[in-house]
Amino acid sequence: MTSPFQAAQLGRPRPSAIRPVPLPRRERYHPSPADWRDEVIYFLLPDRFSDGQESTRPMLDPARRREFRPPDFRWDAWAASGGDRWQGGTIQGVASKLDYIKRLGATTVWLGPVFKQRRTDDSYHGYAIQDFLEVDPRLGTREDLMALVSSAHAAGLRVILDVIFNHTGNNWVYQGDVDRPPYRPWPDFYRRGRWRSGSGGLTDSVATVEDGVWPEELQSDAHYTRAGDGSLGAGSLDDPHAEFRRTDFVGLRDVNFDSAPALDDFARCYKYWIALSDCDGFRIDTLKHVDADNGRNFCGSIKEFAANLGKADFFLVGEVAGDDRTAERYREVLGSNLNATLDIGESRRLLHGVAKGLVAPGAYFSFVRTWNDDLGSHRNSGRRHVSILDDHDHVSGDKVRFSSDAASQHQVVAGVALQLFSLGIPCIYYGTEQAFAGPEKVERDQYLPDYNAGNPPPDKYLREAMFGPPHPRKRGADGIGRGAGALDTTIPGFGPFGTTGAHAFNPASPAFVRIAALARIRQRHPVLRYGRLYARQISILGRAFTDAPPGELIAWSRILDEE
Repeated sequence: MTSPFQAAQLGRPRPSAIRPVPLPRRERYHPSPADWRDEVIYFLLPDRFSDGQESTRPMLDPARRREFRPPDFRWDAWAASGGDRWQGGTIQGVASKLDYIKRLGATTVWLGPVFKQRRTDDSYHGYAIQDFLEVDPRLGTREDLMALVSSAHAAGLRVILDVIFNHTGNNWVYQGDVDRPPYRPWPDFYRRGRWRSGSGGLTDSVATVEDGVWPEELQSDAHYTRAGDGSLGAGSLDDPHAEFRRTDFVGLRDVNFDSAPALDDFARCYKYWIALSDCDGFRIDTLKHVDADNGRNFCGSIKEFAANLGKADFFLVGEVAGDDRTAERYREVLGSNLNATLDIGESRRLLHGVAKGLVAPGAYFSFVRTWNDDLGSHRNSGRRHVSILDDHDHVSGDKVRFSSDAASQHQVVAGVALQLFSLGIPCIYYGTEQAFAGPEKVERDQYLPDYNAGNPPPDKYLREAMFGPPHPRKRGADGIGRGAGALDTTIPGFGPFGTTGAHAFNPASPAFVRIAALARIRQRHPVLRYGRLYARQISILGRAFTDAPPGELIAWSRILDEE
């Protein structure tokens, strides 16, 4: 059912300014779940997931992967395609795969950023926004996003949008037309120089929707730090003006929240998306790079707006890079304004090690049982953590999927089983259910010298195009549009397992079948979602019970009342 606000926005261009938009209150929207621990999240990158055209391509058989490489296939071109090109996935493509996601046992779709990037850039990952009130045309339209969320709700699924509020794309340069000047400590700063134009050059004014940044409120000079290039790791968590909070990411521009209107303007942009799309939550990018007060105020504002629409527990999960103690600090300071953080630090590395038999199980369970919250119970603290086996950038540790050096698909399933049956809200990264593992080791060693190499290694090998495009899009603005004219036929698409032209949506694959069965068991038993957790000792070959060593059976209990 379309709300009055949605009906008023349909069929008209996106607003050029956000402050005049009459955001709704007390209209009818999709409600929040009773408890987010009931959910299993499926995370995907829209450009790399589906274009909805899989019926025109064969289904990939990983055991015959060499047969899915054309005669002129080149490894360097395949790797370059994955590193800096849009592959052609769309929002409509995601909508076409809702049944696939539901059959896996997932209940919530975490959608990577869909907002408009600079048309001259190839920021397919979506974290370099140029227009905060528009969907990127390479992915679809605002109407496509509304239809996706509506279809997901009709199928019994929820949708989480990935949002960014502490930086924009490279939408302007510093004074003197310098792109990355040296860092100046607080309170010194540079002035903003000229805007980036829609053609990729520089301009003194924002004359078209492709110039600068949108909406109009974000064109204020006071909204940006202008501190220059520096280290993203320097400074204290207690310092609101720490260097890592005032310096530009590569190719991005940080927001200045010392300017009071900036926080409100960015919050209003995302309230607009809640009201327009009827989404159920946000994953908040780079939350660590915002000081605690601004993080709490942003999240609180979003929570209150959503509650006034009938979304009593709009889900907010933050990315807090670094060790798990840093994430705990943000959970404590933001309190009830933040539902959870992503377990992307030490806990993810322990999860990998235990599932692969390299680390004693007790190390992982002892770690997760130290999670605490205001109620002082590890049973309740499970709602404050989103368990991650793999994601799109592995900010901590290596840069390849768990499956890349797993012993078998059974071991991949074991990793997901630890997520599904221990504390936390499980999140499955797209392709895990197909045991995505990159090319075979001999091919990686021979043709891909940057595979998990360098400091840091590249992210691209975590981001295969699951739908197997024959070719990626052309560079920049030439790649916008539909049809063959937008494709670069000189290089192959970045398909799974070092292939091109074959999709991997196989609901009969061994990993998919087993993960789906485990997810059904989790859904059947509340104790597996809400219960306390206890690691258990085992007896090996009739000997005394002891803590399990690495590589042995892993035993634990979940207890809820008398079950």
